[in-house]
Amino acid sequence: MSDVQVVVIGAGPGGYAAAFLAADLGLKTALVDPEVNPGGVCVYRGCIPSKALLHVAKLVDESRHAKAWGIEFGEPRVDLGKLRAFKDNVVKRLTTGTGQLAKHRKVQYLQGIAAIVDAHTLQVKLAAGREEQVRFEHAILATGSVPAIPPPLQLNDPRVMDSTGALDLPEIPSSLLVVGGGYIGLELGSVYGTLGSAVTVVEMTPGLLPGADRDLVDILAKRVKQTMKSVLLNAKVVELKPEETGIRVTFEGDVDPKQQTFSRVLVAVGRRPNSKIAGLEKTNVQVDQRGFIMVDEQRRTHEPSIFAIGDVVGEPMLAHKASHEGRVAVEVIAGENVAFAPRAIPAVVFTDPEIAWAGLTETQAAKDNRRVTIAKFPWGASGRAITLDRTDGLTKLILDPDSERLLGVGLVGPGAGELIAEGVLGIEMGANATDLKLSIHPHPTLTETMMESAEVFFGQATHVYRPKRG
Repeated sequence: MSDVQVVVIGAGPGGYAAAFLAADLGLKTALVDPEVNPGGVCVYRGCIPSKALLHVAKLVDESRHAKAWGIEFGEPRVDLGKLRAFKDNVVKRLTTGTGQLAKHRKVQYLQGIAAIVDAHTLQVKLAAGREEQVRFEHAILATGSVPAIPPPLQLNDPRVMDSTGALDLPEIPSSLLVVGGGYIGLELGSVYGTLGSAVTVVEMTPGLLPGADRDLVDILAKRVKQTMKSVLLNAKVVELKPEETGIRVTFEGDVDPKQQTFSRVLVAVGRRPNSKIAGLEKTNVQVDQRGFIMVDEQRRTHEPSIFAIGDVVGEPMLAHKASHEGRVAVEVIAGENVAFAPRAIPAVVFTDPEIAWAGLTETQAAKDNRRVTIAKFPWGASGRAITLDRTDGLTKLILDPDSERLLGVGLVGPGAGELIAEGVLGIEMGANATDLKLSIHPHPTLTETMMESAEVFFGQATHVYRPKRG
């Protein structure tokens, strides 16, 4: 029997951030997770290993691109075992580090699976075989999400993979069908495509990355069509059938032929909340129709002693959102009057080019009939983009036409995922177009495109001629 003030169930970026802060604030803390060290899906089977592979894919792409600059390399030879080991070592280094941090902070780490006994008690089945009961004042549920596999795509065949299986790099198949044109499918599809697979992406909506602004996605879509075998839009998979030569796929929609065979299939149609926690029904915690645990702005559930954070409480399902929610929940437990109320949560798609956005999107503004002003700066006018030979990017600002306040930022191009942080800070600080215009940015850099987008708003951009209307 353990007695703690805070127990966190799930040790992903939300869970371990919460546990570490609780310990830093002097609260006796326990952290429960099936893995040997904290990290969760993000570090073990998601964000981190995928970015390691995407880094390698980018290197291969640039080596091929270098021919246009007068430098020619031989076609790369892929040592799959060594590549897999690199990816695994990245994960090991990070999770070993989080394990050490838990020990330094004296967080009681319980490797096992938790079941709720009542609103103040857990029963943990430890990986070592025994069971331990944990009495707590407050619990934080941070159980994350799992890949969603629709029934027609559930096939007991190792050649049909979810994102976890794809990250294991079992082989480089001659042909790969990616079901789902969202960020997971496009990121992993680009890795396999760069390594040598003929990749086909199928998406049931009219465009890739549904929900993202079309002017950003269109730039990525042009490159995807060059680097992948084909992109099938307005189409869906209705049946998967295993055959000796591969997986026979039956399509519905704008596809011809309706049946095609692929060496492997990656199902990446999204994720669902992992809210089926044993014993949850013994509490007052409520789950909505989509499977998300219901919380208030302080991340408190309908059970006063239990909080919930991260993927399990709602979209966007992003690691950095979970981390901030975890910190809010702990501060509330510690007696602070705080709430999770961000003005902007950045989203990044780590494809090539990268797409990133934060705050209000142009798409959402149109849906809400909200009047906004859009200021765009094309990277074809950026000195730094030209030196990189990557002028296909775009920076845009979504601004309030009356107050000139920054409401949203959208980016597409190499490094967009790094650049978006300035947009987040600007939105959170209530910056306006003048603030961005007058902030001196280093030259030549891609960050200048933020400043020059603000100049476009005033019709005074140095490197593009766009007089202000009216």
